[in-house]
Amino acid sequence: MRMHVDQRHELVLKLVRERGSIRVADLAAELGVSSVTLRRDVETLAEQGRVRRLHGSVVWPHDPQAADRAAPSAPAAPAGGGQGPVIGMVVPTTDYYFAAVVAGAREAAAARGARLVIGLSQYLPHEDRAQAARLLSTGADGLLLTPSWGHGVPEPGQEEWIAQQGVPAVLVERWAPLGSPAAALDRVRTDHAHGAALAVRHLASLGHRTVALAAQESPTAVQLAIGHAAAVEALGLDPAPRSPLELEPSRDESDRFDRTLEYLCDAVGKHGVTAALVHSDADAIVLIPRLQARGVRVPEDLALIAYDDEVAGLADLPLTAVAPPKRVVGALAADLLLDRLAEHSQGAPAQPRRHVELLPELRVRQSCGAAAGSTLSE
Repeated sequence: MRMHVDQRHELVLKLVRERGSIRVADLAAELGVSSVTLRRDVETLAEQGRVRRLHGSVVWPHDPQAADRAAPSAPAAPAGGGQGPVIGMVVPTTDYYFAAVVAGAREAAAARGARLVIGLSQYLPHEDRAQAARLLSTGADGLLLTPSWGHGVPEPGQEEWIAQQGVPAVLVERWAPLGSPAAALDRVRTDHAHGAALAVRHLASLGHRTVALAAQESPTAVQLAIGHAAAVEALGLDPAPRSPLELEPSRDESDRFDRTLEYLCDAVGKHGVTAALVHSDADAIVLIPRLQARGVRVPEDLALIAYDDEVAGLADLPLTAVAPPKRVVGALAADLLLDRLAEHSQGAPAQPRRHVELLPELRVRQSCGAAAGSTLSE
């Protein structure tokens, strides 16, 4: 049976992660695909920041020893204080959403002669602080931080350690409320509330009067709910019933899908819902065939827009999706931190702190029932 491109990508990532580096030709032979196909896969994964291409080899992006093995003649990068500043970046993961954020930060750092080093928290309690301390101890001059705050904002006391680091720090895809010690930090994030409102407005323009929101529990979900509710009110739409996940968190992934499926089927059958925004697009891909098995056709009975646009275009029914500017978020955050480091090193007066919010785009495909191919940003 021919392997789906997503399955092939996962195998490539698994093998490169296990070995650190592997020649493209050897990887193609091991997977039983042509070198042309494998190079195309590697190019796609490299653009997402999930692997590196280096002299005919594929290298795991955060394994400097692997890079040295793949290119032994290349000089090692300085550990800090050598040819340029070192940026420490703490993120929950380098998979999915954050692959592009990290890629953008790495590219911006390299363009200015800086080096990016990564710490991963894996959403573990207290690991953000431990990873930041490790990066600073090995020479990082400043920090890009995406703390593991469950709702995207800190609970009281969760953020105080950030102000104690003694180096410039920028929050990435996180924010802190007024009065919080972290509220005065520079930050760069996506305006997810705007993204949700953009989706609702597009669905309303297609004639839908009741638009549901089905969002998995995540730091993004709170902002999606705010934007969805604001757009429904501003456009005078009929309110949809709330997702049960807003009232009681799911026990596990299976429970999340089961309850979301029941919610959407009930919303369509009993409450007149004809459209929905689903977070994430991976969830939407799982839900659509289950909806259709229950007699709810997409987009005929339920026009659907996904949120994230990681894999939305690869679905059997290509999904209209809201696309956060992930790569640009990472790049602007790195540039902002480097500006702060330059002020410090040059003894220049500190410029006002900045809170930068970037607006997502809506990429129209087939799942919402509109003509595909357009991109909307407002």
